[in-house]
Amino acid sequence: MRLDPPATLPPMTTDSHSGAAMDATAAGPPSRRTRVRRLAENARYDAATVHAIADAALVCHVAFAAADGVHCIPTACWRMGEHLYVHGSNGSRLLKALQSGTEAAVTITLLDGLVLARSAFNHSMNYRSLVVYGRFETVAEGAKPAALAAFLEHLLAGRQAMVRAGDAQELAATTVLRIGLREAAAKVRHGPPLDDAADLALPVWAGVLPLRLQPGLPEPDAGCGLAAPAHVRSWTERDFGPDRQG
Repeated sequence: MRLDPPATLPPMTTDSHSGAAMDATAAGPPSRRTRVRRLAENARYDAATVHAIADAALVCHVAFAAADGVHCIPTACWRMGEHLYVHGSNGSRLLKALQSGTEAAVTITLLDGLVLARSAFNHSMNYRSLVVYGRFETVAEGAKPAALAAFLEHLLAGRQAMVRAGDAQELAATTVLRIGLREAAAKVRHGPPLDDAADLALPVWAGVLPLRLQPGLPEPDAGCGLAAPAHVRSWTERDFGPDRQG
């Protein structure tokens, strides 16, 4: 199955007054609850940004209300087209609750740096975040193999062709759900600190401490005597950082 290529963040410009990033596409919020109110100038509602953040993530957090209270559970995720997918055991409390049709909120946060300002108040973070609202739907049995193959390719491109595919029993024991990305809001910040003019002369170091998910060297299983194939060796070259244009 062909996966959509990883999306890149669309061009961003800078507000000369606030220094904050603005969405060059000027897309508006798709619903009332997706409207970003705090630092709204950092909001991004366009599909390209939403897709890029989803494609860079390996884990999301799913929040939902159940009879015994409110829960927020981390789980692996991947995107195919206009949907974000999750999967798990048929007995999973998370999946059983989502299959009931309950409303859910899904969040993804990618931290790109600590922003150190001259004043404590103006410290911040550089980040890419995404919130998706809606209800999950169950992926049909016939579509599960392709969806799970796409998940494996999202984890590591080239892996699906190298491993034993799931058998009938394994597929039957697995539930795959998806949620549409139509009702989604992204929020993005990058750049230096925004200090007050009165603080600029203070003898305090200011700037950005970059952060990124860093792939390490592959560690073979003790019982594996095979040389690492190309798709495993390429792991160290994977870049989880933002692709900024402009």
